[in-house]
Amino acid sequence: MAVTGWLGSLRAAEKTALLQDGRRKVHYLFPDGKEMAEEYDEKTSELLVRKWRVKSALGALGQWQIEVGEPALPGAGSLGPELIKESNVNPIFMRKDTKMSFQWRIRNLPYPKDVYSVCVDQKERCIIVRTTNKKYYKKFSIPDLDRYQLPLDDSSLSFAYANCTLIISYQKPKEVLVAESELQKELKKGIVGLSQDEGSSRDSHQRSCGKTTGSTVRAVTSHGCLARGPMGLTTTELATCYSDRCVVSAPHNNGSPDAQL
Repeated sequence: MAVTGWLGSLRAAEKTALLQDGRRKVHYLFPDGKEMAEEYDEKTSELLVRKWRVKSALGALGQWQIEVGEPALPGAGSLGPELIKESNVNPIFMRKDTKMSFQWRIRNLPYPKDVYSVCVDQKERCIIVRTTNKKYYKKFSIPDLDRYQLPLDDSSLSFAYANCTLIISYQKPKEVLVAESELQKELKKGIVGLSQDEGSSRDSHQRSCGKTTGSTVRAVTSHGCLARGPMGLTTTELATCYSDRCVVSAPHNNGSPDAQL
């Protein structure tokens, strides 16, 4: 079954995880070289960020492509001309899921609700948004359903409009809900298990720092220590103390910290 296949891919990937700033952050490195980084709310387990990165034909790392979460600010992280910027009145498209639904928001749409049409295109496996005044058109897919190889259902689609924002919701199929629940249990078990197994190293590290950093410390192992937990979860975290606080970074296989995680 395709659902099992995608879960198997997640289990087979090399994973690095940590708890930081109230978020559960997980980095996946797949056998084909693709990378996926996710961030979950620690308390609700809601997905906050998902982004992908692939290598070029020459092996160079590309830019992170955001699938879920706030879009990157235009020009962020670059030294391009400051005078050339995207207009802040243009429609802004982003995905922000809930526990029960895939959800997209399109901001800066000033037209009344009865102007919008939202439908499923079964042939192209996508959702189409259009306006009767022909001022806006958008077509987008649901990558989760493609990965799980599940069909699109017109009855699962709905939309609302308020404050110049069109909110499109697609109810998650039960197969996706079950798979997500199973994945969350394994991720939580892995991080908590590593924290308990590395208790003595963590206590020693806290004493050397002189400061407890809340949820972040629970995921910290000893300096350079490698631990392995359920689901093949690997945590290799380097902790550096700066005055009265600890900064945690999760390196890749080559040992270099990834500031994007």
